Amino acid sequence: MPLQIALVGAKGRMGQAITKAAPETGAVIAWPLDVGDDLAAGIGKADVVIDFSFHKTTAEVIQLCTAHRKPLVIGTTGHSADEKAALLKDAAKIPCVWSGNYSVGVNLLFALTRRATQVLGAAYDTEVVEMHHRFKKDAPSGTAARLLEIILEERNLTADSLRHGRQGITGERKPNEVGIHALRGGDVIGDHTVMFAGLGERLELTHKASDRDIFARGALRSAHWILSRQPGIYDMQDVLGLK
Repeated sequence: MPLQIALVGAKGRMGQAITKAAPETGAVIAWPLDVGDDLAAGIGKADVVIDFSFHKTTAEVIQLCTAHRKPLVIGTTGHSADEKAALLKDAAKIPCVWSGNYSVGVNLLFALTRRATQVLGAAYDTEVVEMHHRFKKDAPSGTAARLLEIILEERNLTADSLRHGRQGITGERKPNEVGIHALRGGDVIGDHTVMFAGLGERLELTHKASDRDIFARGALRSAHWILSRQPGIYDMQDVLGLK
C-alpha cells in the first residue's frame, strides 16, 4: 500500500509540487489540508504528516502530531529564532525532520559551507546572498538562515554579528561581521550564494534551483525515511547520511 500522507499547505506552491511528485515515490496525498481545515481529521489517520503551510500554523500541527504520535516533516519557514526554539522542543517528542530546504544539492551546499568556514575562518569575510520570487513572504529564506547558522556555529559567533544589508556611512567592515542580503523579484525559485572574500582571492559557493520538484522529492524522501526513526529532531543532512 502506498504511504498515506496528510499534507498541510496542499494548495501552496510546494504543496502542489509534493502532490504531483508523490506517486513516483510510492506515496499518496490522502489528506490534502490547508489553514482553516479540520487538521486533526487527516493527521489522525495518516502514516506521516508533511507541513508546508504558514509559520503560525506549525504549533498546531506539532501539537496534533504529538497527540496522535505521527511522524512529521516540516518545511515551513518564517519562524523567529525564539519561536523555532520552542517549536523544536515540542517537536522532539515525535520523529521529526525539520529542514529549511529539502534539495539534495542545497544540503551538499550546507556541508561545503561548514567545511569552507572551518578552513578559511575569520581571515575571509563572509557574505550570504539569496534571491527568490516576488511572492515570497519571509526574509531571509529558510535556506539562507541555515547557512548563517552554520557560519556562526563554526566561527563561535552570535546573531549579533549578522548584518542585514548596508546603507549610509557604515564604516569599515568589522572582522566578525557576517552579511546577509535578500533579493526578491520575478519567478526565481531559489538562488543561494555563500561568498568568502579574502585579500587577493574570493571563493563563492552557489546553488541555483530551476525546478521546484527537487524540494518536493526531498520532502517525500524524508517522509519515507522518518517512519522508522525514534523521536527526536532530524534534518536533511541526516536523511542523506551527510553527518
